Amino acid sequence: MEKQPAVYIVASARNGTIYTGVTSHLLGRVHQHRTGEVEGFTKRYHVRRLVWFEPHEIMESAIVREKRIKNWPRRWKLDLIEKDNPTWRDLAEDFGFAPLPQALDGSTPHRQRSTASVWDSGS
Repeated sequence: MEKQPAVYIVASARNGTIYTGVTSHLLGRVHQHRTGEVEGFTKRYHVRRLVWFEPHEIMESAIVREKRIKNWPRRWKLDLIEKDNPTWRDLAEDFGFAPLPQALDGSTPHRQRSTASVWDSGS
């Protein structure tokens, strides 16, 4: 996949913490989320699973869409994900990324459980 503007949602697990973002290079950004290269919310709360994305022709339209989605209630974001990805499958695997490890409860294991996993960051 070449560089192309896109809006995306990554999640810690099904119905877990979600983050909405915009990028000019989806695969590069997914790699950063998965490896924790960038400090911040997604690294802190282990938000690494690509569960939804929407390509755009120009960055300006992607930014407008991202801002709209960020202002949506959490339920609408969950509905958006589940419309096309009802099992919250990691879509990054379709682009050749290795599967993330699964915990017994279906979430991605990490060192420290946080109550933030039940919060929506407003993203």
